[in-house]
Amino acid sequence: MTAMRPETPAPNEVPARLRRVLKEIAIAAEAASREPAGVRLVAVTKTVPASVIEEAISAGQRCFGENRVQEAQAKWPALKERHPGIELHLIGPLQSNKVREAVALFDVIETLDRPKLARALAEELERAGKSPRLFVQVNTGEEPQKVGVSPAETVPFVALCRETFGLSIDGLMCIPPFEEEPAMHFALLAKLAATVGVKELSMGMSGDFARAVAFGATYVRVGTAIFGARATTEE
Repeated sequence: MTAMRPETPAPNEVPARLRRVLKEIAIAAEAASREPAGVRLVAVTKTVPASVIEEAISAGQRCFGENRVQEAQAKWPALKERHPGIELHLIGPLQSNKVREAVALFDVIETLDRPKLARALAEELERAGKSPRLFVQVNTGEEPQKVGVSPAETVPFVALCRETFGLSIDGLMCIPPFEEEPAMHFALLAKLAATVGVKELSMGMSGDFARAVAFGATYVRVGTAIFGARATTEE
């Protein structure tokens, strides 16, 4: 079976890459007349083993992102127990039948994108008495293969989440189409955020996070630039 795993970085390579990314974020923020502290780095640890994550934590990183609930459950409970103060984001699609596990583990869920999921989250938040921060994922490119609400649906969907389900929506998230200039998608997300009255913008990845900062990103999601490219291996 073909699986995707990250290349194992050399010792001390992760802290050096982490410092480089943080420096680039600071430079981009200052160029946009923003405070660097206003942009938080989400270190994306999809397929990254706990031993390598520990290197980033030891270097001072406290905000991380995972794509899958099941993978996160295998790594993060123990890591969070050992390292208080970790902020863990779910940045991949969330199935309704995984809501209970997601609410128990994640501090931020960035991929709220449909009424069924909003209802399930509202019910679980009430049952569990927990309140992870919620972002709505916007499919800015309206790509059929991607999840997320369309730009035209964003305002009514946020209103539905708030008024019908009683959810507090803190931000918006997007993943621009790979083949398109991301700036127009970042600008669109920022405009939608202003319209619905949220402050958090999760946008920008390894290849374009500096441009995302210029358009107001408050969270950038970076994996490859910190942990290296994923390599294909045969199992």
